[in-house]
Amino acid sequence: MQFYPWQMSSPVEAVVFDCDSTLSNVEGITVLSELNDVYPEVHALTEKAMAETGITLDLYAQRLDLVRPTASQLKEVERAYWAHVTPDIVEVIKCFQALGKDIHVASAGIQQPVEEFAAKLGIAEDHVHAVPVYFDAEGNYQGFDQESKFARHNGKSFLAQQLHKKYKTIAHVGDGMNDVEAASSVDRFIGYGGSCFRESIMEHSEFYIKCAPMAPLMPLLLTQEEAQNLSAEDKMLYERGCKMIDAGNVVCKMHV
Repeated sequence: MQFYPWQMSSPVEAVVFDCDSTLSNVEGITVLSELNDVYPEVHALTEKAMAETGITLDLYAQRLDLVRPTASQLKEVERAYWAHVTPDIVEVIKCFQALGKDIHVASAGIQQPVEEFAAKLGIAEDHVHAVPVYFDAEGNYQGFDQESKFARHNGKSFLAQQLHKKYKTIAHVGDGMNDVEAASSVDRFIGYGGSCFRESIMEHSEFYIKCAPMAPLMPLLLTQEEAQNLSAEDKMLYERGCKMIDAGNVVCKMHV
């Protein structure tokens, strides 16, 4: 098997994934904006947050005030997440869980569809951290939880600090500036550009996946010992990830 000098020296105990444009190749807010004919305005705000500013409470409110989703439309978001699930991620998560790694989701997305999508990936509800949104009895939008850590700066960094009370070693995988904010609070940060390449995120990432498949997470997050003890099927996934790295599909800046 192929190994790299920058591979983890001790096992990662928990892996935190962003949801939108990471576990799935779509943004939930984009799905809603298209349903409600406000895509251009919402897309501009989303790109500003993802590539430049990170999420802010004001920007979060602006997007939802434009979209004003109905309760029934949240099911469309969950369907879109699953229809565009990121290649290899189902297999990668199963492998990590079999190795005893806890999987968490940290998202600025809406809690209900993120939870439902995560459940299909085998991720426990209490390991999903997103933003509650409220509706009246008729299903009309009434607002969101403005106290949520994930609707503002440094929410994912805060979560990592809390998780470190339970886990010794944590990794975070995500595509946006609010994910980069968590980099200094985790043991390995991996930027993901397979859904939407962002130069600014790559610049802030020691490791940056440029291809859509998530197979490179295997060598990026497993120790050499863990890799040697994989099942035959998981070894194939690991080796495929190595080939993607060797082909230049992953930027590796870490000095050893």
